[in-house]
Amino acid sequence: MYVRDAKNREEVWLLDHIEEMGLDETAFRSRDYVVAIDEENHEKAGFGRIRIHKTDDGDRCELTSIGVLPEWRGQGVGAHVVERLVEYAGDEGFEEVYSLAGEPDYLRQFGFDRIEPEQLPEKLRDRLTEKQESIQPGAVPLRLQIDRFRMPDRLRDLFKQAAAQDEGDAEPAEGPEDFGIDPDEATYKYDTGR
Repeated sequence: MYVRDAKNREEVWLLDHIEEMGLDETAFRSRDYVVAIDEENHEKAGFGRIRIHKTDDGDRCELTSIGVLPEWRGQGVGAHVVERLVEYAGDEGFEEVYSLAGEPDYLRQFGFDRIEPEQLPEKLRDRLTEKQESIQPGAVPLRLQIDRFRMPDRLRDLFKQAAAQDEGDAEPAEGPEDFGIDPDEATYKYDTGR
């Protein structure tokens, strides 16, 4: 399992999963994303994004649209996506990053602190209001000093052994009935009558 930059050809995959998970796709650019990939079968397991906000008092960095496919959850995939995003933010010269998260406890384990909306830069305050009104009513602001990021050992160990888990309620394969075809009555161009 590893995390790498998203490729342009993964744009549709990203948009489909962002929509499916009810995440934020505002100002979507695939080049802002990272993707977690299983080394053995090359399956995509999770993703996340850095979004840079230009403001009068300097740029601000937001981690957003962090998602893990259901069959990969609970195995440290999201943790490593967050780690890579924080690493990239540091490489870009940011000393702190923000996140407007619906599940703040998840990010708190990495060193993120919950802050009051008034402590957000104005542009992020507007984003928080927009997010709460549209896709995540329970979103709260969090901030991380990059040098205080920590990865719990248990998540690092889980990630090393990550494997897709069988979902008991996975969708069944599509059949002729799904397309309005009665398989008992339909004839086909090359039907041999057997």
